[in-house]
Amino acid sequence: MSAPDVTALLAELERSEPDLAEEARTAVEWLTGGEPLETVTQLDVCEFLWYTLPLKVGGDHVRLAHSLGRLLQLGGLERYAALCESTTTTQILRTYAREGEDAGTSAYQVALEATGVLPPDVPDLQWSMIMGPEELGAHVACSAALELAIISGESVDPGALTKRWLTEPRTELGGDSWLHRVHGERLNRWVLGRGPARRELAQPFEVRLHAPVSVQPLPGLHGLLSLAASEGSLPMRLAPSAEALRLRELAERDLGAISRDGARLSITEHGRRLLDSPEAMWDAVARLLLARGEHEFEVSAREAALMLLADGALMSPAELRERVAEVVGGEGWHPATNLEDIATPVIELVGQLTALGLAFADDLAVRVTRPGQLAALAALRAHALRPRQYVSAA
Repeated sequence: MSAPDVTALLAELERSEPDLAEEARTAVEWLTGGEPLETVTQLDVCEFLWYTLPLKVGGDHVRLAHSLGRLLQLGGLERYAALCESTTTTQILRTYAREGEDAGTSAYQVALEATGVLPPDVPDLQWSMIMGPEELGAHVACSAALELAIISGESVDPGALTKRWLTEPRTELGGDSWLHRVHGERLNRWVLGRGPARRELAQPFEVRLHAPVSVQPLPGLHGLLSLAASEGSLPMRLAPSAEALRLRELAERDLGAISRDGARLSITEHGRRLLDSPEAMWDAVARLLLARGEHEFEVSAREAALMLLADGALMSPAELRERVAEVVGGEGWHPATNLEDIATPVIELVGQLTALGLAFADDLAVRVTRPGQLAALAALRAHALRPRQYVSAA
């Protein structure tokens, strides 16, 4: 049965409790944004009461919440009305008033987690802080599914339900899935990044990066970790070649897979997890190639280099740096002629690829192998599909 019309409910409240009608009108307009009341979910109500109301709406917040609750009660939405009158809502509103925005927001986040209707992150998708229309639609749909499961008395695993809801074909989406929609939205946003040169370079990857990249063996890294695991530890001077020395350094410093123990190196717990799972090892390496911990400018340079190398093109180191400089310069970071700043991240990236056996490089040429091409695609895909966050939370 559809929810009653808001106008009719306001008229009824005006007759029965006229002193609450104006506050109720203000609150319900903020809550629904003009949409029918039947579209409102528990997540909508909680976010309005615990975030929007105290931060964006003027007036007596406790009274506004109470007025909204009376309106929702008249409409037969008792669960939502109870949220308006709850001790939790009163305490959160008082926290904002007495302790400020940061304390109030923290209380809101704790209370929202406790409702059980907030979709958790799943392996296929970490939710963004700043959502596009498709992701917001997916988030709302998953929350509504969690809410329905709770009120139906189901014993539900939130992660499993969210994953199922995201990945199953949906009739309302014409047979598409929410996950596919969100990934498409993020890829499109990634392609339309800064600068025309970068957009031109990234455009062909939008379709290519939709599908997951198949896991490839990494024999060099696997062999190093296997030796460290089987021997208990290995001498720090084990590696006779520059490439092997770089691989050992990469495994220790960049991946945290081995650690120093006096004059020897030992495998870490993280290293054992990588050794036990080819998927985890591949994922860790792919993410390493565009590590988020670096300055964004350096990530942009690495990203451009991976796109240029992803099809196996043979390039001289100088040509690679020049092409990367053109792309990054067009993004507004540095003038295209400033090759000195470009050199360090590009050289480090090529060194990582070479150490992992994913590229061949010398003073004359750079070329990634077929597994290296797939690693480049995996790194670009992970970077393009990352959740969008506020700068201060990145």
